[in-house]
Amino acid sequence: MWGLTGGIATGKSTVSRWLKLAGLKIIDADVIARQVVAPGTPGLQQICTTFGASFRRVDGSLDRKKLGQLVFGNATDLHRLEAITTPLIRAEIQQQLAQYRAQQVTGIVIDAPTFYEVGYLIHLVDHVMVVATPVTVQRQRLMARDGLSEEAAQARMAQQWSIAKKAALADVVIDNAGTIAETRQQVVKWLDTTNLGSSAAILAEGLD
Repeated sequence: MWGLTGGIATGKSTVSRWLKLAGLKIIDADVIARQVVAPGTPGLQQICTTFGASFRRVDGSLDRKKLGQLVFGNATDLHRLEAITTPLIRAEIQQQLAQYRAQQVTGIVIDAPTFYEVGYLIHLVDHVMVVATPVTVQRQRLMARDGLSEEAAQARMAQQWSIAKKAALADVVIDNAGTIAETRQQVVKWLDTTNLGSSAAILAEGLD
């Protein structure tokens, strides 16, 4: 059982996609985080009760951008949001994990951007992989990806543990500071070493 994490805009999602291609079962905390606040869910209702109905769009969905602007600049509001979403996310992760274990699946990965920060996930896995980049590269990628100012990007990065801290605790570190081909080769080597999945599909993608 593995955990997969990194920092915002470090390339974790790309590595996660490769592991899925290799045949591993991915429990994606980001996907679950969206599901638990989907239209009509108790999670969305709790958010609107706590922060106001203006955070619900006219189509019934959560205004994630507006909520993000609020909580990423305010630790108190972020904690209030996490108090709503964390128990819901945790329950769904544990449910998916139980299903895979009942099926005797061996290659399971819990993919979570705040894997260490939330605390409980470390007790569900045997090993952790961290996708790492230098802070300057991370910030530049985040600014380009989300159209953020340097200040806004730094504020979002500050809500997570530093990459150096995560890497120091990891069993495996994937260095994503170079080219995508170099990152891919590290993942392929890990797969070939652990025999948890097949690297053939990842290598084939690299030839496209």
